Amino acid sequence: MTRENSPPSTIASEKVPPVVLFDGNCNLCNHSVDFVLRHERDQTLRFAPSESAYGRAALSEHGITGPPDGIVLIENGRVYQRSTASLRLCRYLRAPWRWLSLLSVMPVRIRDGIYGWIAAHRYRWFGKSAACRVPTPELQSRFLG
Repeated sequence: MTRENSPPSTIASEKVPPVVLFDGNCNLCNHSVDFVLRHERDQTLRFAPSESAYGRAALSEHGITGPPDGIVLIENGRVYQRSTASLRLCRYLRAPWRWLSLLSVMPVRIRDGIYGWIAAHRYRWFGKSAACRVPTPELQSRFLG
């Protein structure tokens, strides 16, 4: 396993790029990753299915047991989930998509309520794939594990 594909490190002095963990079987999550890849300002973010060895190790290291119900962002050693992860992720996008991060002023309870409702119906509305995505050769370096 190369250093980039090894589980995240908690060493503070080491610069670790932000990592997006996503449900690799969820079509909505996969389309969301595609959207981020198309609209990202630079190639800062790294991605991994939460079901992968890397994803499971990263979740475990940060005290998350069981599969998350959507996208998880690990940034500067901190973990963000649900609506907060999605809105923080918007900061990495080009305008006008970056401006969606301003929705973080909404109360978390309301944002997470909407997020949870969509997450609960995502397989029914968008479908589920039988296997995790395989990145194209051009994107291979952006995906961990």
